[in-house]
Amino acid sequence: MNAHTSVPRPRDRVSVTVIGGGVIGISWAGLFLAHGLDVVVSDPRPEAKDQVLAGLAEIAPALAELGLPTERLTARLRFEPDLAAAVARADVVQENGPERLDVKREIWRTVEAAAPAHALLATSTSGIPATAIATALRQPERLVVGHPFNPPHLVPLVEIVPGERTSPETLRRARDFYASLGKKPQILRKEVPGFVANRLQAALFRECVHLVAEGVVTEAELDDIVTDSIGLRWAVAGPFRTFHLGGGPGGLPHFLTHLGRAMEASWPGLGEPSFDEPTVALLTAQAEEAFGGEPVGELAARRDRAQLALMRALAAPVDGRQAQHAQQAEHEQQPAQHGQATA
Repeated sequence: MNAHTSVPRPRDRVSVTVIGGGVIGISWAGLFLAHGLDVVVSDPRPEAKDQVLAGLAEIAPALAELGLPTERLTARLRFEPDLAAAVARADVVQENGPERLDVKREIWRTVEAAAPAHALLATSTSGIPATAIATALRQPERLVVGHPFNPPHLVPLVEIVPGERTSPETLRRARDFYASLGKKPQILRKEVPGFVANRLQAALFRECVHLVAEGVVTEAELDDIVTDSIGLRWAVAGPFRTFHLGGGPGGLPHFLTHLGRAMEASWPGLGEPSFDEPTVALLTAQAEEAFGGEPVGELAARRDRAQLALMRALAAPVDGRQAQHAQQAEHEQQPAQHGQATA
């Protein structure tokens, strides 16, 4: 296999090295193993092996719900704390190290020197640009961001973000690799700190913190508001499509004409909170009250079951009666019939 050969599909026994045995690394490893890939986990911590095995046992039911085989899930898994040895035969390297630029540069120097020339090199970083990391590489065109949305074994999105010198071939190979695992890769057209999904999440969470800190709602109440409104809405149609539909037959232009200025006028009034000591204390106390009664593992398992149910519902075909009801509801709620747009 040469540098211009695509990564083979999972059935061809791809070998993936997962760097880092934390939450993201465990999730990636489980997904790779369930698709029949050979996986090497590299993490120098003495407790890493036990943590990874325990984590894989926890996510195995979710993988099974996705229709993936989980019997003998760890049969193709091995552990190698020495990073150079761990990547020596890798077809793909998925790095999940600490979010520190100096650490990532050191990791990738070692990887580039030890990994085969054909290996696809991807970092799971949630915000550090590939351009910054790739300054440590002799061949920066090989490195790409493959940023999952947590948990990677479940949530479909992978943001593929090129650095300034990432090659088109690397982008194509990354897209094809993630798509072969059932993911929904999205190549960003431009490198931007935080990428897209995390920037959107940060913008919304900033206002969430502001509203809780100001005593408008509690954390639990705000969560209910989100899951009972925009969470449901955006699960089936993103913000732009939602507002396009809100504009009726006139679509997004009609919506922007009627409500755009009012929405823009509200932007300066949005909160600008900080995680100062009183705010952190308040958020911590409310989190303990709202979520502290159950172990995190049980909360995560419940979340995964609900996420799977939602994904199945969205993937299921709509029968004729459901389609008729949906069309009737849309007709009854059509704002453009009254010359109005709705948010």
